[in-house]
Amino acid sequence: MAEQKNAEKNKNGELNITPELVRMAEAIVFASSEPVTDRALEERLPKGANISAIIDVLKQDYQKRGVNLVKVGNAYAFRTAPDLAFLLNRQEERPRKLSRAALEVLAIIAYHQPITRAELEDVRGVETSKGTLDVLMEAGWVKIRGRRRVPGRPVTYGTTLAFLDEFSLPEISDLPGMEELKGAGLLSSRLPANFRMPSPTADPDILTDEEEPLEDVNLEQLGLLSPLDREEKS
Repeated sequence: MAEQKNAEKNKNGELNITPELVRMAEAIVFASSEPVTDRALEERLPKGANISAIIDVLKQDYQKRGVNLVKVGNAYAFRTAPDLAFLLNRQEERPRKLSRAALEVLAIIAYHQPITRAELEDVRGVETSKGTLDVLMEAGWVKIRGRRRVPGRPVTYGTTLAFLDEFSLPEISDLPGMEELKGAGLLSSRLPANFRMPSPTADPDILTDEEEPLEDVNLEQLGLLSPLDREEKS
């Protein structure tokens, strides 16, 4: 099957996928410390390379190996095969555990993104401390996306590729649904009849019509600059 794909040609009759291109893409993804996007592959591979076909070949080649090529949002990475994950489980605890408040904020951002701080606090029903968002951004799971097209132009927050990678989610749309959350005991079985689960944007990197591109943001004014950052800045 892979050999057949390697013989595919583009409209100009030129090979757009070859064994060498597959090896090059494999090396790029393997050497990267972060998931690699289609755009990154396009920039580093020879012009005309069929990225989608190359990824398909790699996925097939690694399907039955100890590591698999998996999709993380709009990027790709090598990860331990699910059935072998037990071999690499670590017994030690994570160096930092998120507080209940941080977990609540992370969940709300994940399901409601893009969301402003005021909208976040409206959903939670309580004020969100400045340090909570700071912790989530330092962990690399939350980022500032853009600005809401409303008076005051408040910044909007969303999740990152690192968030998807940490929780093994191919896409943000793969977040657990209402029935899954009920089954896990995370949602009451007696929800209001009109209760609906929010649907986050399909691509965390694409701004919605209600957002505008982010310009220079003063993190200190937003209360997202840690004490150490302030000392280094002064």
